[in-house]
Amino acid sequence: MKLTNFFKKKGISFAHVMVGIVMLTSVGFVANVDVAMWGSSPARNMVSAETGLPAEWDLESGANIKWTAQLGSQTYGNPAIIGGKVFVGTNNQAFKNPKLGGDRGNILVFRESDGEFLWQAAHSKLASGRVNDWPLQGICSGPFIEGDRLYYISNKAHVICSDVEGFYDDENDGPFAEEENTSKIDEDIIWSYDMIDELDVFPHNLATCSPLVVGDLVFVVTANGVDETHINVPSPDAPSFIAINKNTGELVWEDASPGEDILHGQWSNPAYGVIDGVAQIIFPGGNGIVYSMVPETGEHLWEFDCNPKESVWELGGSGTRNNIISTPVIWDNKVYIGVGQDPEHGESIGHWYAIDATKRGDITESGKIWHRGNDDFNRTMSTAAIHDGLMYISDLSGFVYCWDVKTGEEYWKYDAFAAIWGSPYYADGKVYIGDEDGDIAILKAGKEFELLNEINMDNAVYTTPVAKDGVLYITNRSKLFAVTLNK
Repeated sequence: MKLTNFFKKKGISFAHVMVGIVMLTSVGFVANVDVAMWGSSPARNMVSAETGLPAEWDLESGANIKWTAQLGSQTYGNPAIIGGKVFVGTNNQAFKNPKLGGDRGNILVFRESDGEFLWQAAHSKLASGRVNDWPLQGICSGPFIEGDRLYYISNKAHVICSDVEGFYDDENDGPFAEEENTSKIDEDIIWSYDMIDELDVFPHNLATCSPLVVGDLVFVVTANGVDETHINVPSPDAPSFIAINKNTGELVWEDASPGEDILHGQWSNPAYGVIDGVAQIIFPGGNGIVYSMVPETGEHLWEFDCNPKESVWELGGSGTRNNIISTPVIWDNKVYIGVGQDPEHGESIGHWYAIDATKRGDITESGKIWHRGNDDFNRTMSTAAIHDGLMYISDLSGFVYCWDVKTGEEYWKYDAFAAIWGSPYYADGKVYIGDEDGDIAILKAGKEFELLNEINMDNAVYTTPVAKDGVLYITNRSKLFAVTLNK
């Protein structure tokens, strides 16, 4: 808050500060700041300026393991570290509060220094069941933390703003004086926006978006999708993308693209950047089209279809048209994005694009700078890491690629021999990547391939490693590990 007041006194808005950060990251500088969102910055580039990170550790002996914390039985939420706390989405199988039993979606909060559990958010399930709120999946949203506020999307499709201290500080900072659960380990909600009740959104399987806050706006992909038939879109007029006032929880604008053309679900995340001097919020649509919008109003700037013209969507994933599950990355006036499908649909051909984001209108043809696909890239859910002129990206089939960011030329390809759901993470001259077999591969960054190490985490790793203050945070399905040198 003190920093915010300083900017106000200088006549500088938070939005201008964010613009400055994004502009710095777009030319290759990554500020060494608290990790407070999925993707480290609004541009969503999976790169960190952290140094002194480990390339080896051992779970059995405890070598380089600073601490370990128990999570639920299934963990898909990526950790966020800020203000001496670690926030991570999981399910309720850790039973941190015996009064709140059964299947729930949770955000667990731990002390950064030693992994001590502090408090949790615990949301009951939707009565409609797996079509809207898949059993035991917990909360998959990677939270956004700013100052004393925590923003995330619950399993019930609520946009939540909470106090980062929960009730651990013995104070009720929100308007919900009637909150049922106010023990020291419970969540203190500031406001909650129910996208189902307010907007008639029909989330397919689960609402998962990792929200993005820019200025006074919270940007959210609503997860509006098909019903249990996988054919009908029950709410085609409901918004797929919204902006909410971060202070009041009130809807500012909404956008129903792609309407009845939603293929399956919408599980990606927005990105933000200043591109050729113009602020843009990037929305990955459920029809396989990427949309750029004016952040303040939702006005469309451009759109790009990430599938070939001849592509066809078919039930069960046998077709050639794909969803967008990957998060767009903004870099050097370009947007980088790939397509994929629900991993239950299996492996198949995917596509990856470098898009010229300075153009306007339908830029599917004119905005394509380079493309990888067909026989040299597969369906992906992963997000890119761009550093020193190189792009690191993975696909569901278990391959990690190093490409020239300007041309798409391939320098090397690594086979993990297991499905990859998470994303490559660049830090300290290394690229960290987890897979479904539970291995963390540590690759040397650069044009020459070198596998530095491969370490098994005892269980599947569906998330992306995150570094903060010389510590690498990794989750497998049921545990959170803090890994550092000489511990």
